[in-house]
Amino acid sequence: MNQFKKRDLLEAIVGQPASDGDGVKLTRVFGGRDAARFDPFLMLDEFGSDSADDYIGGFPSHPHRGFETVTYMLEGRMLHEDHMGNRGLLESGGVQWMTAGRGIIHSEMPQQDHGTMRGFQLWLNLPAAEKMQPAHYQDLPAAAVTLHTLPGGGMLKLIAGELRLQDRTLQGAITGKSTKPLYLDLLLQPNEQLELPVPTAHTLLSYVYEGGIEVQGEQRQASLKAGQLGRFAQGDRLALAAGAAGARLLVIAGKPIGEPVVQYGPFVMNSEAEIHQAVRDYQLGQLAG
Repeated sequence: MNQFKKRDLLEAIVGQPASDGDGVKLTRVFGGRDAARFDPFLMLDEFGSDSADDYIGGFPSHPHRGFETVTYMLEGRMLHEDHMGNRGLLESGGVQWMTAGRGIIHSEMPQQDHGTMRGFQLWLNLPAAEKMQPAHYQDLPAAAVTLHTLPGGGMLKLIAGELRLQDRTLQGAITGKSTKPLYLDLLLQPNEQLELPVPTAHTLLSYVYEGGIEVQGEQRQASLKAGQLGRFAQGDRLALAAGAAGARLLVIAGKPIGEPVVQYGPFVMNSEAEIHQAVRDYQLGQLAG
């Protein structure tokens, strides 16, 4: 008897045009409202343009406190610099997983004045007990991201977490997080089918950025097309089938924290008092002390 339960699609969300930093044009896939629906995730932005005017301003020096940022570059080159004197060049296929903790002040600036700049930034919350830890991060070049060829000819990139497939267990470069995040980038060939195990209680999201997929849920089938984010019901399997043009999509899952979320721009804490303290610390130059 098959005891596995396939996840049904609860809703499809369409991202909205936005800008951030020094006028960088992007799509805010989700973020800023109804944080409990996405717990432990706070925001997902997609940026992508072959016009330098859309990205050349970059993200000049700015602060963060209380959460993690995950920047995944599909194409382009971005330089990260922070108040601790760290420098890191993020290139095509690379990932930066940054834990802001008690505070970091950094910049993210394009290292190109033409060509395509394309990628994603995900914000992942931290539990209260971890919000004031020292800031740190991992830079992963493309070669450090786990790759796996799927039986149907597609490709799976595992950025974070562990994934148990039928014939093997894959390990991402990012592990040991209390929210136990799973972060995949999938390339599916036309009409390719795939079933992925996902911890039952994890929040599960999937963002299709090329092509389209059919979600084969326990109760019904549904579809997602490019530019749509899917949020899923509980279950321990995600069953997908790519459309006739194939698909490229992110699959993101994490253990909910279940704590209050109070956000003020780049600060994410558990109470208004903590937000006020973060603002004061920043104004006094003590945010990342």
